[in-house]
Amino acid sequence: MTPKNIRHLINLATVAVVIALIAVTIYWYDLGILSDVKVLQAYIAQLGLTGVLFFVIIQVIQVVIPIIPGGISTAAGVILFGPWFGFLYNYVGIAIGSFINFFLARRYGKPLLTYLISEKTYDKYIGYTKNQTRFDRLFTLAIVLPVAPDDVLCLLAGLTKMTFTKFFWIIILGKPITIFAYSMSLLYGGRWLIDLFS
Repeated sequence: MTPKNIRHLINLATVAVVIALIAVTIYWYDLGILSDVKVLQAYIAQLGLTGVLFFVIIQVIQVVIPIIPGGISTAAGVILFGPWFGFLYNYVGIAIGSFINFFLARRYGKPLLTYLISEKTYDKYIGYTKNQTRFDRLFTLAIVLPVAPDDVLCLLAGLTKMTFTKFFWIIILGKPITIFAYSMSLLYGGRWLIDLFS
């Protein structure tokens, strides 16, 4: 399969996901569960494993195909499942998506990246890959700190000589730090803001 074919599949997947999200939103609106968080949480809990799998798949997709801002989907995990399970499901989905990005870049190289990210973004970050040791350190730091475009860097990592084993452990050990911190800030920061303005 060529990078162009992959791009066509990504375009089709993007349209399918957008349609699915719109359909789910309309369905939930008709049920009247979008106006009350507790009712929505109860509804998701009633779905059991199906609800969890649906959310994890959405997280995987948003990493590979950034049609939903990561912050929004991560916040949704905390709201729907609570801080602990929300963290876990966010972590699983984001990690799987990161692994997919790495393998896509390693398999199809730069031609695919030019379909997934802009040439300007590619040119901005590709220089960091010229020194492997430096890139490995910067990549690790970027994964731990929630300030860098992780999805782009995961793609770029696939173009370097970084082994999948090293990439795997950086994601597994580094991602929980930022996801947990973000989940907690959403929970307690949100409560702080509510208390402040109440």
